[in-house]
Amino acid sequence: MSRREINTKNLWTTFSTLLNAIIALVLIAAMCILLQKPLLDFLDQPSYTEEELATMAKKSQERRIKAEADNWDLVKNGIHVKTGLKADKNIKMIIGACTSCHSAKLITQNRATRQGWKNMIVWMQETQGLQDLGTKEPIILDYLAKHYA
Repeated sequence: MSRREINTKNLWTTFSTLLNAIIALVLIAAMCILLQKPLLDFLDQPSYTEEELATMAKKSQERRIKAEADNWDLVKNGIHVKTGLKADKNIKMIIGACTSCHSAKLITQNRATRQGWKNMIVWMQETQGLQDLGTKEPIILDYLAKHYA
């Protein structure tokens, strides 16, 4: 091996090491730039006392309860949350036909046979101005007899 070959080999080794160091520094700098905002945001997170956390949890729960109460489609444990009526495939028809004139509580607090519910519908038509329910009547009677007999 000549002296010139040894010097060239040392130069290439030095150059390769230097190039790797520069690449590593550039990658570290790029990562620092990219992660600077998320890292600062993480470090700037506020700390809360137990009282503040309890207050925030209570407000969050109140917002959830209000959102549930305002949700016309929400059903929990088989009960339509907004009206308190038992959920069923025809619940929207029942709500539309019955609660446009009176509270759903008037339904949930009463019990009757199918004929008893039919008599109440006839009474509402004769004295309270309820219009003929047409093809909806058998569906409504089925619902009432099934869930509030």
